[in-house]
Amino acid sequence: MTSAISRIRIGILFLAAATGAARADFSDGKMPDGTYHCEVYLLGLFLDLGDITIKGNVYTGPVTFGTARQGYNYQMDANGVISWLGPLGGYTSGGNSLSLTQATLDGQSPPSFDIIMKQPDGAFTASTCTRGDSQ
Repeated sequence: MTSAISRIRIGILFLAAATGAARADFSDGKMPDGTYHCEVYLLGLFLDLGDITIKGNVYTGPVTFGTARQGYNYQMDANGVISWLGPLGGYTSGGNSLSLTQATLDGQSPPSFDIIMKQPDGAFTASTCTRGDSQ
């Protein structure tokens, strides 16, 4: 059993190495600093959901107008799953809750994350937050 687990771990390490720097970026548990613009595609239109600013392991927002009032911590695991440790605007208000936030760091595109929100009626909505290119 132990040797099977060792083989699986070696396979995972090999896969992580083969996928390049994207996996290495997840190991520090942080998204790259910057402002991430969040949008949802709904009924043929992209709707602005505001900006989330990340610096270190602290986030503020989302903010549509003005400035964020307070920063909160977040955590990211080695698979790029983000756990927000404070409120997240409309994503966590009015009966909405977060189902999953998955980061994408592929080196080819700006860093981003997808937020899956569960609405009070049980429906799910997905939005994408992408860091501005000028960061």
